[in-house]
Amino acid sequence: MTKPAKWIGDHQVTAFFILAFLITWGLGFSYGAVIKQGRFLLVPLVFFATCGPALAGIIITTVTGPRQRTGHRGTVWGAFFAAWVVAAVICLAHSTLINRMPLSPRWGLLAAVSVAPVALIISLAYSRSPAMRNYLASLVRIRGVLGWGLLALALLPSLIFISLAVSRGLGRPSASFSALPGAGIALAGWIALKFLYQFFFFNGTGEEAGWRGFALPRMQARLSPLVASLVIALFWAPWHMFIWRAEGQAVYTWSFWLLRYLIHVPAAVIICWLFNRSRGSILVAGVAHASANTAFALLQNLDMTGLALTFYAFVVVIVLTDQMWKKLPSGHPAVRTRADQANP
Repeated sequence: MTKPAKWIGDHQVTAFFILAFLITWGLGFSYGAVIKQGRFLLVPLVFFATCGPALAGIIITTVTGPRQRTGHRGTVWGAFFAAWVVAAVICLAHSTLINRMPLSPRWGLLAAVSVAPVALIISLAYSRSPAMRNYLASLVRIRGVLGWGLLALALLPSLIFISLAVSRGLGRPSASFSALPGAGIALAGWIALKFLYQFFFFNGTGEEAGWRGFALPRMQARLSPLVASLVIALFWAPWHMFIWRAEGQAVYTWSFWLLRYLIHVPAAVIICWLFNRSRGSILVAGVAHASANTAFALLQNLDMTGLALTFYAFVVVIVLTDQMWKKLPSGHPAVRTRADQANP
C-alpha cells in the first residue's frame, strides 16, 4: 500500500471531510454560473459537486477496501442503467413541471449526463467489491426498515408544521405557503416529485450516503452518537456555502451562520437518531433529509425561532430516551470499526 493510501486508511474520517469539501467547493463556482448566470451547460458540474460527500466515501472505500471481487458485472451495469433512467426521468419531470423549463432534446441530453453520478452511487450498492457493497447496500435496502422509513418521511415535516403553531403562540410572524399548483392530485404530485428530486439529487444519494452512510459509522466507533452528530453538523453547514451564496443568502454575515447552525445541529442529531434506530440505513437518513427539505419548499418566511424551539424540544426527548451521550456497542450495525472494513 502506498503512503497516501495508508494515510487515508488510517485517517478515513479526516480524509472524507477533506475530499467532500474539495469536490463540492472545488466545483462551487458552477452553482453561481447556473443559478445566477443561466449557464446551463455547467449543470453536470452542479450535480457532481452536490454528490461530493458520497463520492468522497466511494473514493476512500475504493482506496482502502480489499481487492477481491464477487458477483457479476451485469448486475452492476443493470443497476446503473435502471438508476440512470429513473434519475433522468425525475430530473426532466422536475425541470419541466416545477421549474417550468421547456423540454428540448438539448436539455434532455444535458439531464442524461448530469444524473450519471447519482446512477453511479446507486449502482455501487450492487458493486462486485464486498467493501463497497457493504458501504452502500442500505441505500437501496427496504426490508427491515419500512417502518423507520415511514417515520422518517413524516417526522421532520411534522416538526416543521408544529413549529408554525409554536411561532403563533409566541406571537412571531407566520409563515406563508409557496405558490403551489392548487390542491388534490396536483398538489400531491407536486410534493411527490419535489421529494423524489430532493432525495435523488441532493439529500439521499449525494449527501446522506456520505455524512451518515460513511462518516457517522466510523465516528461512532470512537464517539457517542451525540458528539458525532455535533461534529458532523460543524462541517455539514459550511459544506452548503456555495449553494447558499448562489441563492443570494447572506453567507458573509455572522447572523446567517448562527441561524444555520441553530437548525443544522438539532437536524443532525435527529437524522443520526433515525440512522441508528434503523440499524444504519442510508435510505432512512435520506428520506428524513429529503422530506424536511420538501416541507421547507412548501413554506416561505418560516420563523426560525419557533422551528428551533420545536427541534430542540424533540432532540432533548430522543437524547434522554436513547442516552445518546453513550457510545454504541462495537457490534451495532451503525458502527464501523477497522475490523469491519477489513472483513466486510
